[in-house]
Amino acid sequence: MKQTLQNALGRTYISVEQDTANRWIAVDWMGYLTTDSIKAGARAYTEALASSGYQAVLNDTRNVLGPWDHSMDWVINEWAPNAAAAGLRYLAMISTPDSMADSSAATFYAQLKAFQTRIFDNETDAKAWLRQSLAALR
Repeated sequence: MKQTLQNALGRTYISVEQDTANRWIAVDWMGYLTTDSIKAGARAYTEALASSGYQAVLNDTRNVLGPWDHSMDWVINEWAPNAAAAGLRYLAMISTPDSMADSSAATFYAQLKAFQTRIFDNETDAKAWLRQSLAALR
């Protein structure tokens, strides 16, 4: 099942999908993100994670335009503990190197303690790390 959220202009800013073959939630963010869109999107994929019983998220931010530092405090201090409580153990973030969104991702990575996170510049390596991490749980 795929869920999408749109902004006030009707543009999709996030898609959330259960990847049943890999047993993770696949998230694709896009466009300019506001504090409200980040909160709504993060809650949507945390709910999908909790209802699925999965422990991993593939979080693709390559299509994000601009930084999301404006929401960093909320992401670190509110969302991350809630996501860990919902079962999140591994988050693979795909980011575009040297972008403003990548700068936000690096700040996120440096401050996060609630679960294991790695940042990748490509989907292949991100998926490989998630598969390896999940296999270690078995």
